[in-house]
Parts: sequence; structure tokens; C-alpha cells
Amino acid sequence: MHYYISASKEEPNYLQIIYTVKNIAAVSIEVQCPAWRPGRYEIQNFAKNIKNFSVTAPDGKVLLSRKISKDRWQIDTEGHDEIRISYAYYACLKNAGSSYTDDQMMYLNFVNCCLYTEGRMHEPCQVELDLPAHFNIACGLPQISKHNLMANDYYQLADSPLIASARLQHNEYFIGNTHFHIWIEGNINPDWDRIIHDFRRFSSVQIETMGEFPEPDYHFLCMILPTPYYHGVEHRNSTMLVLGPDTQDEEIYHDLLGVSSHELFHAWNVIRIRPQEMLPYDFTKENYFPTCFVAEGCTTYYGDLFLRRSGVMDDAGYFKELEVYLIRHFGNSGNASLSLTESSFDLWLDGYDKGAPQRKVSVYHKGALTALILDLYIRKKFNHSRSLDDIMRLLWQRFGKPFVGYSLDDYKSIAEEVTGEKLDWYWHECIEGNTPLEERLNGALEFVGLTVDISANYETIRLLIDSQDGLKTLERNRWLNNQ
Repeated sequence: MHYYISASKEEPNYLQIIYTVKNIAAVSIEVQCPAWRPGRYEIQNFAKNIKNFSVTAPDGKVLLSRKISKDRWQIDTEGHDEIRISYAYYACLKNAGSSYTDDQMMYLNFVNCCLYTEGRMHEPCQVELDLPAHFNIACGLPQISKHNLMANDYYQLADSPLIASARLQHNEYFIGNTHFHIWIEGNINPDWDRIIHDFRRFSSVQIETMGEFPEPDYHFLCMILPTPYYHGVEHRNSTMLVLGPDTQDEEIYHDLLGVSSHELFHAWNVIRIRPQEMLPYDFTKENYFPTCFVAEGCTTYYGDLFLRRSGVMDDAGYFKELEVYLIRHFGNSGNASLSLTESSFDLWLDGYDKGAPQRKVSVYHKGALTALILDLYIRKKFNHSRSLDDIMRLLWQRFGKPFVGYSLDDYKSIAEEVTGEKLDWYWHECIEGNTPLEERLNGALEFVGLTVDISANYETIRLLIDSQDGLKTLERNRWLNNQ
């Protein structure tokens, strides 16, 4: 399958796409525009951005096509083994999951704008970009020539965002045999020595924890906007980051480190350690799954913890981030009626909107806090010789590395294998129930000399640190340094 993509010369912010399908043996085919994208578990209906849809044979003959659902077309192909589908796509958004084009840049999430043919998602996909000669490309896909890329199949294409621009800045580092790239697009002058030093540190700790890296290369694609922004999306061997404003102060650098560490851990957790309900992705409808608290909650917990373990973040910085999770969870949904598993499932119902007050919890914030509870419970029981790390490594070895998909029961089984006991209290109170977290959270944090101080009605939430108890200080240091 072949995609020719250019910026419209007539209409600003429009892509012109020609999708060529060859070796057709049927009298009709169906083509689909994805209804959602990896990393965002809500229906998004990208087909609303498509106009001027038409189909021709190589000789120019117009072929009959009809829309059979909001994002699916049926095309009559009798007598033709090759067709060309042409359409315009409105690309006007600069966030980490959309597409954008103007005379300075082409930014693509192919899953937004590239159709696929039903039954042929496993075939190779070639992308030919009509770009100015001086534009460079940042993308996890291999380039077969300067502006031509190849994906092994549609799933890889859909999971490989791209930035093309003359302003791209690039640097790189290696850890073992893995080649890491950092790409930055925007009005900013990076402190490359500092960036490479810090990225190498947290990347090394993640690889050391998990034992190996899933890919031979990895790309951090970062777009810096002039206005405040914070958004990141994980992909197969890359992540798309959109940050702002372009002031080059400590706050945006802090954001860059935080989102980059989070998204890098997704290279294991959800890209490869994937819920069985999402393997393979079905881009036509919701892919309901109850374990987003593992995919996002554990990743949120580890994202900042890896920064602390690597020394990129100090104790004060880590406790500040932990306090943010506490405030966001208890302040927004401390008494929510839905559990983590129910809230994971219901992401597909109302996306990432708040919805009805105190209905669902954040799989990110409560998910991170419940990961912390389990981690400290295991560390206390085994004097730090076992931890949540062991659970994540077993998930990787049994489900991620062979890429076979895990279930909620699989996660429970591995957690109980590591702890050597049934964890009914944890599943009932923290994961599958809506018991407020205060008691369990403080019970876990007491081991490392921390306390969550919560006022009535969650009006104030503070993290208190016991620096007088030497034993608890030692346990806290062993936790934060993974000793």
C-alpha cells in the first residue's frame, strides 16, 4: 500500500493524500479511517476531517464508492486490480495526537489521516512525502530515501508520528546497543549537554530495571510551542511530546524530563506489555479493557520515580510530584463511586473529560498511588529485596517480550506470586472497589516516614516528611535509590 502526502497549495492546513491499493482480487473493497488512536482511549472520529473523497483507476476512470458508516467506504473494484483514493485532510492541530501542516512544518500522526484496507493491515506501507528539499524528517520509521518511509504494516504506520521541518534540531546518545534520538522543533536553543546527560541517566536506570530495551532505536519527538502546553503520547519506538511556552526556563525543562521519562517507560508498559483486549488494535470501535490503571497508573508512578532513582530529580522534587498526585486524586475524586477497573473501562465512555462530579477516578493519579501502595507493601515485607519492579519484569518476560497480551487475572496472579500471598485486601479496596485510599496509603507511607495530611472535605492535602526517625529515613532512602 502506498501513500502520497503533500500540503495543499490551494487551502491552508489541508493535506492532500493519494492512497494507492494494488493487487486487488475482489469485486469490491472496504477502506477505513481509524476511529481512535493509540495512547488515547476514546473515540475521536478522524473521518470528520476528510473531504473531496474520490476513487479512480490508473487510467483515470472514476470508480463508484459509497460511505457505509461514519468512517468507512465501500469501493467497486470489479475489473481493476489497482485503485487510487484521493482526499483532503484538515490538519490544523498542534497537540501530541493530531496532525498539522503549514509552510514551515508538516506534522503527521498517520493514524489520523491514512486510511487502510480491510483485511490488508499486515501488508507493508510506503509513505512518499512531497516536501521542500531542505526539510528534514524525525520519525521512528526507517527512511528508504530522504522523504520516503516504509512501515512493516499498518499497525507500525499508525504508531509512528512524524515531524518534517527545516528547523529540526537533533542530538543522540547510546545505551548499549540502543540508539536514542532527541528531535526538537520550535523556537528554542537547547542545552544539549544537560539534556543528553539527564536523558542518558533516566534511560539507563529504566533499562537496568527492566533488563533490556524493546527496540534497537528510540526517538523523542518534541514540538515546542510559544504558548503553555503539556502533552505526550507513547508509540512503538518513539514518543510525541508537545510542550510550551518556549521560554527556556526551568519549568519547561522540568516538564520535558517528566513527560519523557513517563513516555519512555511506555516502551515496555502498554506498547509491548499490552492488555489482551487491545492485541491487536481494532481501530473501528472501542477496545474496552479494565487494566488502564496498570498501563497508565504504574507508568505515572515510575516516570518520576526513575528520575529520582537516576539522580536527575532530588528528594524534594520527587515529593513535590507525589504531592501533586495526592492533590489531584483527593481533590478531584477522593470519594468517586467508580473503581479503578471501572474507570479504566469507562475511559471509552467519556474520554478524559471530568464528567459527572465524583463519578470516576483518574487511572493516572489513583493508579499511581495504588502502585505506590503495592510497591511499599512488598518492600516492607521483603526488606526491599522484592518490589513492584519484580512484577513489571515478570509482565515483560511473560507477556511483553513474547507480545501475547495480559489480562487482569494475569496481573493479579503475578502480583500474588511476587508477594507470596493472596492480596484480596488490595484488589477489593484499592483496585476493584471504591474504598477511600487514606488509610491504606498512610499505612504504606508510614514505612518510609511519610504521612498524607488531609483536612475535612479534602480542602487541604499535604505530604509530611518525618526527618527525625533515622530508621524511617534509611528505609526512605532505600526505596528512592532502589537499594
